[in-house]
Amino acid sequence: MSAAFLQVRGLTRRWTPAAKPVFENVSFALERGEFVCIIGHSGCGKTTILNILAGLDEASAGEVIMDGREVSGPSLDRGVVFQGHALMPWLTVRRNIAFAVKSRWPDWNREKIGAHCQKYIDLVRLTGNEEKKPSALSGGMKQRVGIARAFAIQPKMLLLDEPFGALDALTRGAIQDELTSICAETRQTVFMITHDVDEAILLADKILLMTNGPQARIAEIVVNTLPRVRSRHDIHHHPHYYRLRNHLVDFLVHRSKLLQEGRDDESTDGQQPRVVMPGLADPGIAPGEAGERLPALKQVK
Repeated sequence: MSAAFLQVRGLTRRWTPAAKPVFENVSFALERGEFVCIIGHSGCGKTTILNILAGLDEASAGEVIMDGREVSGPSLDRGVVFQGHALMPWLTVRRNIAFAVKSRWPDWNREKIGAHCQKYIDLVRLTGNEEKKPSALSGGMKQRVGIARAFAIQPKMLLLDEPFGALDALTRGAIQDELTSICAETRQTVFMITHDVDEAILLADKILLMTNGPQARIAEIVVNTLPRVRSRHDIHHHPHYYRLRNHLVDFLVHRSKLLQEGRDDESTDGQQPRVVMPGLADPGIAPGEAGERLPALKQVK
């Protein structure tokens, strides 16, 4: 069996040697082309994990292997989109994207860079706004530029830190739809932080559930059993939807604290998070009780 595209093994982060770790023994894997969301309460270390995957922070213990190579610093192989758009305010939409493209392919001429940038401007539906500066754009448009810039460097993995958290509901929904379409077209591997259960169900192939911090860990890997092609308008009609949603909400409001305190009967054995498919559970089973281990799914060794 071939190794997973991304392997995270035994990741631990503490701010000082004597301090309790923010999280510990975090292990999971992503396959190439997979979209994975991570959910947990504030303070459990989600953004720190993303920063370690990006090479912007170092773990106190453990390792991250991407495409057979250890992650040891920032790289254009990993694109990052933060909640803030992080655009250069003195540059236009086109030049913000071109800056990243020139960093990726310094030998490209102006025409090739321009054509490449235009492809991704069109992809995020910003055609006609190429020469506008960020001050002339709405919040949603700025975030679209950030997404276009990240996709334009064609990273092996895209890291998203609550990229839609500051947007209104209508704009957020529209960009979610665009992201779904782009990922389907490019087969992009994505790791995304979100606090929005419905967003995770719409976008993700797998959802990682973290216990409360400190000493947080990944308690469960929830497999999304909904059909891969999904629509915000009718996803709630699928029979798996509410089973899956109830399981996630029950974890966040109840079981995450019990697991962190070691008072949940379903605590994981060893260091491996259990893999569950609550969407396939019998409707009579309560949330949190659909935790059969699934040995056929790839686990981090």
